[in-house]
Amino acid sequence: MPEISSIEQLKADIAAKKERTLQEQFERVLSLVKVLRQECPWDRKQTPESLAHLLLEESYELVHAIDQHDEIELKKEIGDLFLHLSFQVLLSEERGTFSFADVFEALCHKLISRHPHVFSDTEAETEQDVIKNWETLKLNEGRKSLLDGVPNSMSELLRAYRVQKKVAGVGFDWPGDEGVLDKLAEEIEELKNAASKEEKEDEFGDLLFTIVNYSRFLGANPEDSLRKATNKFIVRFKRIEDTVQLSGRKWQEFTADELDKLWQQAKEQ
Repeated sequence: MPEISSIEQLKADIAAKKERTLQEQFERVLSLVKVLRQECPWDRKQTPESLAHLLLEESYELVHAIDQHDEIELKKEIGDLFLHLSFQVLLSEERGTFSFADVFEALCHKLISRHPHVFSDTEAETEQDVIKNWETLKLNEGRKSLLDGVPNSMSELLRAYRVQKKVAGVGFDWPGDEGVLDKLAEEIEELKNAASKEEKEDEFGDLLFTIVNYSRFLGANPEDSLRKATNKFIVRFKRIEDTVQLSGRKWQEFTADELDKLWQQAKEQ
């Protein structure tokens, strides 16, 4: 933490409008986070745990900016995410565990050691070769299972996708998409035949898991696919809302056939 006597000078330097190099801008952000940690009542109260949900929110907002192809928002959201990363590093420095230099050193070491096909003499001609090498190297680093590194905090759709990709990386996979489609049909039939609520929920989970599996054979991330589908639905439903509002009628006054017709019109637009 800066000494109290130097805080005002540090704040003045942070706020000064001048040209800065990349390194100077990086140091400016770190100094800004330190000043906020010392002088802002909200920042003083924060812990790694209290900031975790905000880190997730900023990540989602960054993805949203990417989806919208909004370069201005993308720049802002990258900054917001970097702010949270900087705050987490500052908290680790307060605990005496690691610094940004340690973070970057660990990152470079991991990337170099896991890319022996780039930095050493290991052969990897295809993307699949790279994935297999990557998972083997992680096991050699001390993990007991391929699946140990899959976070429980992920959305379950993405978590299922990550689990399936990891096991596929060592050859535990369907030989082709036809087998997955057959499995989908089987899971749908089992869902239809399920008797109790518990059985239906269990079979529905199996169906979702198989759908995620099929997404890999399409070369699609299920999280991205579902997000695009949801966004598409929102756009179409807003068109229907506009039509309903212009009609002067209430939602309850529309029949199911009328609403379906409005939906088809929204799709055509």
